[in-house]
Amino acid sequence: MSADTAKICALILAGTRPGVADPMAQTAGVSHKAILPVDGIPMISRVISTLRNTPEVGRIVVCIDNADVLKEVVLPDTDIIAARPEGPSASVMAGLRELGAPLLVTTADNALLRPEWITEFLNKASPAADLSVAVAAKENVLRDVPLTKRTFIHLSDLSFSGCNLFLLRSDRSANIVKLWQHIEKNRKHPLRIAWLLGVFTLIRALCKQLSRTALYARLKKMTGAQAELVCLNDGRAAVDVDKPADLILTERLLRESRP
Repeated sequence: MSADTAKICALILAGTRPGVADPMAQTAGVSHKAILPVDGIPMISRVISTLRNTPEVGRIVVCIDNADVLKEVVLPDTDIIAARPEGPSASVMAGLRELGAPLLVTTADNALLRPEWITEFLNKASPAADLSVAVAAKENVLRDVPLTKRTFIHLSDLSFSGCNLFLLRSDRSANIVKLWQHIEKNRKHPLRIAWLLGVFTLIRALCKQLSRTALYARLKKMTGAQAELVCLNDGRAAVDVDKPADLILTERLLRESRP
């Protein structure tokens, strides 16, 4: 993004599914994982601080199901919108409709997030892409965080892990979010997902024969929107706080990165 580009709005997903208690929040004795302390600081505070220190980011909005949870950890100039009970994809859709594009989206458990990662992501994202997704290549994750256990997605030309960082550059990105909603709704019905994505595409993906170009083309055909994966250099960008081992790792990495 050039220096004269208007600052982008950032949306932080911090909600919980109704009736589904997060085990990490329960263990820590808090209502929401978003306020779980990471090295003594609520992790959503870490994410907000990072966004505030990113030159390209302007307005910061938190999406959560209970705003009272954030009274002690969020400054007054941080806006709050209601999370959707259907799940994160529905919350992203609601955020896009209310805040408009372009919209930078991340999650409250992205506690290691750094300003330079966001800047790198925004600089590398193609202006032609409606939706850009930040990822870290497997070799970079294993190089920078050799002891971590990440889930990797294997394409024919890239094995990667997601970084919980998305850029919805245009209104057409909503079409891909709608697809995400359908997948999320049917997450317990793999045959329905296979039918939705196309059996041939799914088989190629399972056999690691699906390339990035083929994936983008399939999404374009299904949604009319152009998507892309943007590889970040630092493998630590793929670490979020999703389980107890992640919390231990994140706190260790934070301590190691202190001057």
